[in-house]
Amino acid sequence: MTSSTLARTSEAATEQSGQGFGASVRRTEDYRLLLGTGTFTDDLQLPRTLHAAFVRSPHAHARIIAVNAERSLALPGVVAVFTGEDLAELTAPGVMVQTGAESMVMETLPTRKVRFNGDPVACVVAVDRYVAEDAVELVEVEYEPLDPILTMESAAAPGAPLVDEDLASNLHTQQTQTFGDVTSAFAGAYRIVEARFSTQRMTHVPIEPRGVLAVWDAGRRELTFHSGQQTAHLLRTNLARRLRLEENQVRVVSPDVGGAFGQKIPLFREELTVAALAIKLRRPIKWIEDRLENLTAANHARDDSAWVRAAVDKDGRILGMKAELWADYGAYAFFTPKYPIDSIGWLLPGPYKFRDYEYSINVVITNKCPAGTLRAPMALVTWATEGIIERIARELKLDPVEVRRRNMITAQDQPYVSATGYTYEALTMWEGYEQMLGEFDLTGFRARQRAARADDRYLGVGIASVLEPTTYGSAWYKKGGRGSGHEAATIKVEPSGAVNISVGIVPTGQGYETTIAQVVAEALGSRVENVNVRLGDTSLSPYGMGTRGSRGAAAGNAVAYLAAMEARGKLLRIAAHLIGEQVDNLEIRDDQIYVLGEPEPRLPLSQVSWTAYMDPFKLPPGEQPGLEIHRTYDPPPMTFSNATHLCVVEIERRTGRVTIQDYRVIEDAGTLINPAIVDGQIRGGVAMGIGQALLEEVVYDESGNNQTATFLDYLIPTMDAVPPIRISHVQTPNPHTVRGLKGMAEGPVQGGLAAVMLAVQDALDGQGLTIERSPASPSRIRALFRTVEGDVDE
Repeated sequence: MTSSTLARTSEAATEQSGQGFGASVRRTEDYRLLLGTGTFTDDLQLPRTLHAAFVRSPHAHARIIAVNAERSLALPGVVAVFTGEDLAELTAPGVMVQTGAESMVMETLPTRKVRFNGDPVACVVAVDRYVAEDAVELVEVEYEPLDPILTMESAAAPGAPLVDEDLASNLHTQQTQTFGDVTSAFAGAYRIVEARFSTQRMTHVPIEPRGVLAVWDAGRRELTFHSGQQTAHLLRTNLARRLRLEENQVRVVSPDVGGAFGQKIPLFREELTVAALAIKLRRPIKWIEDRLENLTAANHARDDSAWVRAAVDKDGRILGMKAELWADYGAYAFFTPKYPIDSIGWLLPGPYKFRDYEYSINVVITNKCPAGTLRAPMALVTWATEGIIERIARELKLDPVEVRRRNMITAQDQPYVSATGYTYEALTMWEGYEQMLGEFDLTGFRARQRAARADDRYLGVGIASVLEPTTYGSAWYKKGGRGSGHEAATIKVEPSGAVNISVGIVPTGQGYETTIAQVVAEALGSRVENVNVRLGDTSLSPYGMGTRGSRGAAAGNAVAYLAAMEARGKLLRIAAHLIGEQVDNLEIRDDQIYVLGEPEPRLPLSQVSWTAYMDPFKLPPGEQPGLEIHRTYDPPPMTFSNATHLCVVEIERRTGRVTIQDYRVIEDAGTLINPAIVDGQIRGGVAMGIGQALLEEVVYDESGNNQTATFLDYLIPTMDAVPPIRISHVQTPNPHTVRGLKGMAEGPVQGGLAAVMLAVQDALDGQGLTIERSPASPSRIRALFRTVEGDVDE
C-alpha cells in the first residue's frame, strides 16, 4: 500500500481552483445565517399556537404521591395541565432493547417516581410561554424522597436501592470480550504496567437548545413535527410508533439547527409530550428549552473510566492488554446503555500491534440526568491508549518515542486486522507521527522544559495518534443485533437544467449543503450555484440514517455523488443520441456537452434535460422520460481515518492554571471534498476536546442536585482557552469507499482530549505527580501539587 497520495498544508489547499472535490468553496448556507435570515425552530410562528412548559422534579429520587394542578388551571391563559397518567393514555412507552441485558422501559412522563433532579413530571399548556412558566410554579406535587444513587460504586453495591424498579440491578450491563490468549500473554510478560483514566460527566451545550413545534392537521389526520434533529427519518419512525400513528401520518421537518453534537438524535420525552398534546388539543404547540433545562435535563455524556493493564516485554513491546471499563448512564436509556463504553473497548488497541486482548464493560444506572452520545462518544479511548504507552515508557525508563515506534502499525503491516477484528487499511499513523516529530523540535523542547522547571514553571508536551472509526455500515450494526447504516439520495435535473437533490443526512452546522452541492456539481459537470440541496424534511428526503458517527462524507456525500453519476449517465446517453456520438466520446463541463478533443461545446446541458421531459420521442429507444434518480448506498461496515495531535502546555503551580502554548494537527481524512470545511471541523473538534480536558464538568451534590446549571459554573472553552491550531493534511483514499472518502468529525475531539491530558501529565512528571481524571482544572492541579512535600498555597 502506498502511504499518502498527497501531503499539503491547509493554507495551500484553499488555493485549489474549481468547485468540486478538493476546492475550498465558501459555505453556501452561511449567506442566510450571517444575514440573520436562517429559520430555526423558535422562528416558526403559527396562528393559535399554544406554549408548553414542564414541571420538573426538585428531587433526584422520590416517589410521586400526588399531583394537584387546581391552582395552575385557575390561572388565566392556562389551557390544560397533563401528568404522566394522562400521557400514558395518549402514548406508548419507549422500550430500549439491548442484546444480553434487560430491556429498559421508559414512560413518556413518570407515573410512579422521579429518577433525577430535573425529571419532567407534568406539562402545562398555556396561551404563551410566560403564562406557562408562571403556571408551572403553581402545580403542587407531593413527593416521598428516597435515597439517591449517585456514584458507580454505590450503584453497583449489593443490595443498593434500585433506580429502575423494573430491573434486577443498577448494574445494567456487565459483559466481557476476549480475543486471543490473554492468559499466556500476561504469564509471559516481563512486566505488567497499569494505569487508570477517568473522564467527567459533561453535556453538549448546543447554541440552540432543544425545541419543537408540533402541528396536527385534523382534516388530513397528519402531524407535522418541526424540530432541529440529526436523524429525521428515524425520529419519524419512533414518533409514529409512540403516538400509535402510521408513518405516513407524520412529517418531521428539521429547519436550521444551531448545533447538536449527538444531543438531538433521540426522541425526548418533552418532544413526544408536545406532539401528543398537539393532537389532543388540536392546536399547534411549541416548546423551546431554556438553558437551565438544557444543562440539567437534556442528555449528558461521558462519565467513563478505564483501568488498563498492559503485559510488555523488556523493550516495551505490548504482548497483551486488559481493560476494565465503567460508565454511569444516568436514570434512563435513550440509547443502548453499552454503546458508548463498548466503542471504547473495541477501539482501545488503537494504532498499536498486539493480538491478545480482553475488555469488560460495566454500565450502571444512577439518579443523574440520562447520558448518551456526545460528539466522539469514545473520546476517552485515545487518552487511555496513548496514556498506557507513556506509562510503559516511564516504568521501563524508555523513550516514549521508541516505545511507540516498536508498537505502531506501519504501512507495510496493512491491511491489518486489529485484536478486536477490525481491518485497518489506507492509514498513516506511522507517517503522521514521524512527520510531527520532524516538524517539532522535541530535543529543544526538553531543554526548555528543564530550564523552566528550575524557574518553577512546568512545561509539557503531548503527542497523540488518533484512530477514528467512520462509515458505520449496516454490517456493523448487524453485529449488535439491529439497525442499518445505509444512506439514500434523490436527485432531479429539472427541464431547465437546474438541479435539486435531497439526502437522508441532516445538517447541524457541518456545511452539508455546500459539500453535497460540490460533489453533485463535479459529477454532473455543473456549477455549485446550480445545485439546490434540500435536507431534513421527511416529505422531501429519502429515508436515511441521518447525521451521526462521522458518516456525512463517506455515506451522505457519497450517495449524493453516486446518484449524480447515474443522472450524468442518463444525460450523456440522451446527448449521444441527439448528436450522433458515442457516449464514451462525450463529457460535461460547465453545463455544456463536449465531444472529447473539441474546443467548443455541441449543445447545452439544459437542452438535454428539456428533451428528457418535454420531447420524449427524441429519447434513445427504451429510455424513460424525466431525469429523476433515487439511489441508496450501504458503505463498508467500518473504515477509519487517522491523525496526529501535538499539544504544548504550561502549568502555573501557584494557581493550577493550564495554558496551551502550541497545538498542531496532521490529519489523514482520505479524499477531501472541501479542505476549509475539514479545517473548521478539526478546529471545532479540538476546541471540544480542550473543553473536556480543562474546563467542562457536570457536578452533583450529595443530594443529587445539579451544581453546574448555569454558565457561571459550567465552563465552556472560549477564545482565551483555545489557541491557534496549525493543520496539515495527508490524503490517503480508502480503497473501499466512494472516491476514497473517510469521515473525520469526531477524531479531533479524541485528539484534543488526549493531547492536552498527555501534555499536562508530561508537565507533572517533573514533580512525580499523576493525573488520572479530567478535567485538569486549576483546583485539581492545585490538589495534586499539595501532595508534594513542602508545597503550600501562597
